[in-house]
Amino acid sequence: MTQAGASSPAAARRIAIWLLVMCGLVALMIIVGGATRLTDSGLSITEWRPVTGAIPPLNEAHWLSEFEKYKTIPEYEEVNYGMTLQEFKAIYWWEWGHRFLGRLIGIAFLVPMVVFMATGQVKKPLALKLLGLFVLGGLQGVLGWWMVSSGLADRVDVSQYRLAAHLSLAVIVFAAQFWLALDLWPVKTLVVEPKLRIGAIALSIGIFAQMILGAFVAGLRAGRTFNTWPLMDGKIIPDGYFTAHPRFHDLFETMAAVQFNHRLGAYLLAGAVLWFWLAARNSTLKRRTNMLAAMIGLQILLGIWTVLAATPIGLGLAHQAGAILVFAASLYVTHGARDHSG
Repeated sequence: MTQAGASSPAAARRIAIWLLVMCGLVALMIIVGGATRLTDSGLSITEWRPVTGAIPPLNEAHWLSEFEKYKTIPEYEEVNYGMTLQEFKAIYWWEWGHRFLGRLIGIAFLVPMVVFMATGQVKKPLALKLLGLFVLGGLQGVLGWWMVSSGLADRVDVSQYRLAAHLSLAVIVFAAQFWLALDLWPVKTLVVEPKLRIGAIALSIGIFAQMILGAFVAGLRAGRTFNTWPLMDGKIIPDGYFTAHPRFHDLFETMAAVQFNHRLGAYLLAGAVLWFWLAARNSTLKRRTNMLAAMIGLQILLGIWTVLAATPIGLGLAHQAGAILVFAASLYVTHGARDHSG
């Protein structure tokens, strides 16, 4: 029996393994992107050179040239004025590594895809899906530069809205690859009630939204403020929340607001997963749901620890990695709950 557009079950399994490897690379890309934010490295490379940019500075003259370019942007003038060349190299390597990993992911996707297609292991519907994924990956590179460009002229950092958009597309690419891999991997069909199917979809959407709320926290460096829990500066709702004109304007503009939003999202997810766990405890989704509930609980505890510790790099990246794992677990649950009729 063929699987999801592959020429044979064996081909389906090979393609699924490749897609899961790609998921791992995209997850790593997201984590390295988080590191560039936490180390304030994202604006260290001020040009977008998709091909020649793969080669880092090779001598002192090249390094000095890159450093001089960095000195022309507001971040250097207002935040890092007087930094040494060695300090510049430290942030440069983070951003260069992030961009290089993006190029590596493109090659790691393109070459196997071409091989699978050339050897007849992929049928047309699946081939179109893979091509769509490749295009999305290319758009992610363009979106990344659009994000970086927002911090090169009138700001000392990138726009939190563009950062959230950049992360959103990365997570969508991850989800699409993971879902397609699950389609290709032969598993036992689960019979699930419609309410659980809807609940699983809602959970996945909620976890995705919570990840994007986290991007706003990262964009405004809000994780290094209000480092108490459960209260924020002694209050449940911080001062000034939802008071701008128009009122919705401050929801993503202040550190207090974006951190409160992220905390509120965590509480809502905790309640939602508790309901889903109770509803699914006697269903065929029980094992998958147990895994998801445990992972969300651990992720919330890790988030609290990260806030109390004022978001050191190690904990910040661990929390981001945990979010990706939780999202993957939610997709695993949702995939098992999908409608098999027809």
